[in-house]
Amino acid sequence: MPGSLPYLSIALISASALAYEILLMKLFSIIQWHHFAYMIISLALLGYGASGTFLSLFRERLQSYFPYAYIGNIILFGLSSIFCFIAAQQIPFNPLEILWDMKQLFWMFGLYLLLTLPFFFAANAIGLAFIYDKTAISGVYAADLLGAGLGSLGILGLLYLFFPASILQFIALAALFAALIGFKELSLKPNTGAVLLFVLSFLAVVLLGRVSTLHMNEYKDLSQTLRITGTQIVEERSSPLGMLSVVESPEVPFRYVPGLSMASVVEPPQQLGVFTNGDGMSAITKYPDKMEQLGYLDYQTSALAYHLGDPDKVLILGAGGGSEILQALYHKTKVIDAVEIDPQMVDLVGKKYAGFAGNIYAMEHVTIHTAEARAYVASSAQKYDLIQMAMVDSFGASSAGLQSLSENYLYTVEALQLYLRHLKPEGYLSVTRWLKLPPRDTLKLFATAITVLEKNGVEEPQKHLVLIRGLQTSTLIIKNGVFSSVEIENLSHFCDERFFDIVYYDGLEMSESNRYNILDKPYFFQGTQALFENREQYFSDYKFDIRPATDDRPYFYHFFKWETLYEIFALRGTGGLHLLEWGYLVLLASLLQAIIASIVLILLPMIRFRKAEKITIATSKKRVLLYFFALGFGFLFLEIYFIQRFILFLSHPLYTVAVVLSAFLIFAGLGSRYSKRLGTLKGYRKSARYGIFGILIFGLLYVVMLDHIFGFLLTQKELIKIAASVVLIAPLAFAMGMPFAMGLSELGRHSESLIPWAWGVNGCASVISAVAATLVAIHFGFTAVMAMALLFYLSAYFSFPESLSD
Repeated sequence: MPGSLPYLSIALISASALAYEILLMKLFSIIQWHHFAYMIISLALLGYGASGTFLSLFRERLQSYFPYAYIGNIILFGLSSIFCFIAAQQIPFNPLEILWDMKQLFWMFGLYLLLTLPFFFAANAIGLAFIYDKTAISGVYAADLLGAGLGSLGILGLLYLFFPASILQFIALAALFAALIGFKELSLKPNTGAVLLFVLSFLAVVLLGRVSTLHMNEYKDLSQTLRITGTQIVEERSSPLGMLSVVESPEVPFRYVPGLSMASVVEPPQQLGVFTNGDGMSAITKYPDKMEQLGYLDYQTSALAYHLGDPDKVLILGAGGGSEILQALYHKTKVIDAVEIDPQMVDLVGKKYAGFAGNIYAMEHVTIHTAEARAYVASSAQKYDLIQMAMVDSFGASSAGLQSLSENYLYTVEALQLYLRHLKPEGYLSVTRWLKLPPRDTLKLFATAITVLEKNGVEEPQKHLVLIRGLQTSTLIIKNGVFSSVEIENLSHFCDERFFDIVYYDGLEMSESNRYNILDKPYFFQGTQALFENREQYFSDYKFDIRPATDDRPYFYHFFKWETLYEIFALRGTGGLHLLEWGYLVLLASLLQAIIASIVLILLPMIRFRKAEKITIATSKKRVLLYFFALGFGFLFLEIYFIQRFILFLSHPLYTVAVVLSAFLIFAGLGSRYSKRLGTLKGYRKSARYGIFGILIFGLLYVVMLDHIFGFLLTQKELIKIAASVVLIAPLAFAMGMPFAMGLSELGRHSESLIPWAWGVNGCASVISAVAATLVAIHFGFTAVMAMALLFYLSAYFSFPESLSD
């Protein structure tokens, strides 16, 4: 009979592996871009699938040496977690060159292999525990899930305290500690060899930690900026929201004024550049001696609202380095509320560089709120003359389509409806975006504004909109009222004086729309007119997807259409690749590669099964495949759905991920723990079906009731909302912990050799489902993700891998 299992070390290695996964996403978001990081890490997680294949092929031999194989894999995870990342940075992989440099595919494959290894070793350790004692599967799975839940909380805490690169060492040391705990739990006797192994491993981690620095892609904004003579990073801050790098450039001064008109004669003051994860630059501007020195801010398209009316009370969403606050101060605004999500940025402007920035946050009529922008508006009872939405994304990332998979709840139909409700009568909502050619963001935002006005019951929405463009930016203004003839005259005067082009107002002639920043055709004018005249036909015919984003499909930056792919790809030799939405194509490439790798990993053990079929397999392999594949898909689909639904309720993406992910994993672990008792009383099949039935019931209830529950609790304090979230998630997650443990326990009863294979099948499904869920959400919405999750669990209900003899 097997001895006691090392439950505590299982929890620790699971916590370390999940923390490592989240950390790698953060690290590769800094050195590459978010969605290339997403592709690399998602495929690296196939290490779990590879582990199932490996354990299936070598189960008997490894089972005989379980204590040593278990401890060895944990140590290998710790060493490889830091070594593989350091080695991966030495690979000259540049994802932007994939389509014309075939060597990049080779380098990308090398990255996959390196980053797969740590997850392979971690999965081996947990998988070995599953096959070592088939009667303790529920306990092992419970320890795995509970550890992962605690790891998801722990990594967020570490990201607040330390820079991402230094956390690699913490995770590696945590793995070595897990190995020590396991050594004790398995009652292994220490000897010279074991002591030497741990000492050498510890020294290796310490030495590797000293050389683990970040090498950022040379094409990121920060890398390009640092190539300018004299530029240097003067300060860096880090948090889970991102790494902020403050840069000074004394020899070639920063002149960061998005959309500045060439008619401006005022030179911007000295600036410090602030980059988030090497991109998304904003500027902290030195406060001038005279207010007239801020006159250049009146020559941005975003200044239009101050010339249409005289707003006394302004709300700025996305304060950043403070440029929009300076713009409001220049126009003598009496009350300025500014919202910034990142407390590190608030600290830089409000404290560290407060003297440089003129203590603008401490001014009597300026109030800074550290909060998520939409959440602040939803919780506020204030009404404003002007709500100004600043640009918070970098031009480079935006134009390259690198944000096409980013959920953004600031530009959805529901968000704009919320902003309009917080305007005073005759107030303005001003939204400024980077200008793209062919038009994408601008037309999508315009279509969203029309939809919002129509949903609000406005009879003539065309009279509530004006749109202008400069060389780099466009500004849309939605008025809580009808634009008057005086305002239209002010609009024309503003644009003529600054060489901006009017794109839309009710009654605009084509000849007035393409005068200064001349295009081959008045594309923006034609687009806005078509959106009023025959919107659905224009959506269908246009080469990019410009349908409005909604809270159910919050992908404002997604413009990809399949029918334009060949046309754009044909232009790759003439600079046409910038028209591709890289993020979407990366997602598709991830899905394709994950599917191919999963097929190989799932089929390989079949060779062994043919030889052992009569002896050790007493169930249908097809049922095993369907059951554990469905569970992998269903679990991830539900997690992703609930994370997205709770983002708006909890008001902060970090709180949401921490609360939802940890609650799901911890309560699923408790469900797995309880399932052993239930399985003993009711049988494994019936217990699994109880769990699946609970998932279906709670899932359907939440689809119907969740919006009403959120509406009731939305105005409560944060702690109450967090507690309510945990209570809502707990019963569903508890039920979700039961089917997997009961399925593996059933295999342990009659087909023990299939346990590692089922573990690998579930791992492969989890990787594919993370990518597939995003694709489903982009095209059909998160409600469809939830519906598909319930269908997966329904299929698992009818495919439980019971014995053929039962």
